Amino acid sequence: MLQVSNANGKTWQVAIQKDAPLLNGKPFDWDISPIGPNTFHIIKDARSFTAELVSADYQAKTFTFKINGLVQTVSVKDRFDLLLDQLGMSNANAQKLNDVKAPMPGLILEIKVQPGQEVKKGDPIMILEAMKMENILKSPGDGVVKEVKVKERQNVEKNQVLIQF
Repeated sequence: MLQVSNANGKTWQVAIQKDAPLLNGKPFDWDISPIGPNTFHIIKDARSFTAELVSADYQAKTFTFKINGLVQTVSVKDRFDLLLDQLGMSNANAQKLNDVKAPMPGLILEIKVQPGQEVKKGDPIMILEAMKMENILKSPGDGVVKEVKVKERQNVEKNQVLIQF
């Protein structure tokens, strides 16, 4: 079970049952076909949509899509996030910030912080290109940048330390 929310405050419950998606407990009947990297053609209720995944922040679980030219950002909570919310522990990740590691292998396109700079949770700190997608890495908490361990145009491996706080 996933909970998907957009910036307008709309929330959907998504589940997969017998290889078919359920949206708010009802079957979600659609036809989806890839037409390029991160781009899909979707037919739903006799309407045609072109959807492109513009950016993905796997750490913050936010994804930005362009659907028929309209940009939408959604946040996703998995069953563990929902359980933490239910237990009143949704701030369990607000721990002391030590470092940021690469969530996947890729190429550093841009570094948005420098040593000595103070950052807040959610501030963009770096852009990582992976699988032809630009991923904005955001600060997982408040802190002061101690050291930037990589340079722009550098290839990085998964779990490589990028920034120390």
